[in-house]
Amino acid sequence: MSSNGNSSMVTINLDGKEVDVPAGINIIEAAAIHGTEVPHYCYHPQLSVAGNCRMCLVEMGTPMRDRGTGEAILDKDGVQKIGWIPKPVIGCGTNVSPGMHVKTNSSMVTGSQEGIMEFLLVNHPLDCPICDQAGECRLQEFATDYGRGYSRYVERKNVKPKRTKLGPRVTLDDERCILCSRCIRFCQEVVDDDVLGFVDRGSFSTLTCFPGKELSNNYSLNTVDLCPVGALTSTDFRFKMRVWFLKESPSICTESSAGSNIVVSSREGEIYRITPRRNDSVNDSWMTDSGRELYKQVKSDDRIITPNIDGESSTLADAISSASELLKDKKLAIVGSCRSTVEEQYLLTKLARNSKGKKYLRGHFGDDDGILLASDRTPNLRGALATGFSAKYPSDQLSDLSRALSKGQFDTLLVMGEDILDSGVTRDDLKGVKVIYLGTHRNETSALANVLIPTLTSFEKTGSFINRTFRLQSFKQAVPGPAGLLPDLHILASLINSLLEEGEQSADLAQIWKQLSKPATSIFHKLGFSSIPSDGFQLDGKKWSELDFVEKKALHFSPANQLQEA
Repeated sequence: MSSNGNSSMVTINLDGKEVDVPAGINIIEAAAIHGTEVPHYCYHPQLSVAGNCRMCLVEMGTPMRDRGTGEAILDKDGVQKIGWIPKPVIGCGTNVSPGMHVKTNSSMVTGSQEGIMEFLLVNHPLDCPICDQAGECRLQEFATDYGRGYSRYVERKNVKPKRTKLGPRVTLDDERCILCSRCIRFCQEVVDDDVLGFVDRGSFSTLTCFPGKELSNNYSLNTVDLCPVGALTSTDFRFKMRVWFLKESPSICTESSAGSNIVVSSREGEIYRITPRRNDSVNDSWMTDSGRELYKQVKSDDRIITPNIDGESSTLADAISSASELLKDKKLAIVGSCRSTVEEQYLLTKLARNSKGKKYLRGHFGDDDGILLASDRTPNLRGALATGFSAKYPSDQLSDLSRALSKGQFDTLLVMGEDILDSGVTRDDLKGVKVIYLGTHRNETSALANVLIPTLTSFEKTGSFINRTFRLQSFKQAVPGPAGLLPDLHILASLINSLLEEGEQSADLAQIWKQLSKPATSIFHKLGFSSIPSDGFQLDGKKWSELDFVEKKALHFSPANQLQEA
């Protein structure tokens, strides 16, 4: 064990230097901790070790001991001898041990890497200029960094199938496949859908689906992310855009309360794809296929982009002004959304307090797939509790609101993005009621609105959500919103200011977080938006347990792909 006394660390010799690394990890990870790259293809930290590609070959030796006595064998200088294994070993399948010696840049290692690269490129097509993986291809990078730079192979290359549909969302160019088996292991180990395998042998080995099956599970596009070359491609993204032109923005998937971390890739204000962002505390390196489709809502045909007053187009300023008038001295009900950000829910709570409006919250629920599609199909249900908008677990039906409306208890209704006619409220309930609708897409409720105010999608704004394990996560604006529209925070702040006799509510994130975190009893106490780490902040479980809103058993995805109680 290392001399620092930490039993979870061991000391190894890496390229001639003594370094401390966590016990039990393999050589690839140990070297990476200290800035040394061990090239690899088949190894992935969240999949089992296969040892297919052999690209991670290194020299390894261990301190020598006498087999009979167990005593250390010393050289003439009194230093314990190192028994070097005569052949290279794979870094992915070799775990570190105390005193281990590793060489990653010796002549043996260099020769091994050059040989492996030469074999991998024997039948690989020279189609980098048209390959979707170009710009983020590990084969390109490692061929440059660790290859010979030339090929001695003069025979005809084996030609394999191209443009093979493995499923509705994944296309295979098999001649690019290097047989790393990442996609096979992912389907077996993560989604429990054993559908892929290799057939034939040697240079004729081909990736395919088992007879009668296809790669159609809701996580199939993760195999495209895992593929280190251009063999597996997204049918939707294929030939759409060169990756080096794309701007990448960190964000959070809004499909469910799992809160998967994602990267939104865009160019000139248009989103081209969504891919998962690694966060071992939330989603490992995966996300759902259905979550990748959400960006298409930004430019869907039912997107609301024009403010409206009583059926007539208006300016945004006039719509906000009309909504402000409807809020004054009225019997008001406010329907909040679990899709709103923490900051928006806070301002909506403040709006309800200043307008003396009664608050209602609608939930959206479905089946939990046991991985990353939670039963709670909204990203921020728990944020409604933390900000004080709701004090109980919501239903997907607004029965209480329907009964109150039928009794004439309200004459004005402000709705945040929810279709209340799809949640138990009838058209008869809304007779004589003025409706203010703030939302991104048209529905039956927006069609009835007296004042219609367009808002922005999560891709067009900055904010934070609280996921199903009560982890606070921030996201950044990826693309600009439609011309002339304002973020939800500005709209809500304007509505609040129209009700205030003195003072002013700021729409600035930093200012809102000062208000959120100021009370000593707040779950956000001493937090700020800019201080939220890139992998999120775990909120205090003790404070959550004091609130009635918390589910008794909140399930979440663990790095080991198991469901655990939060």
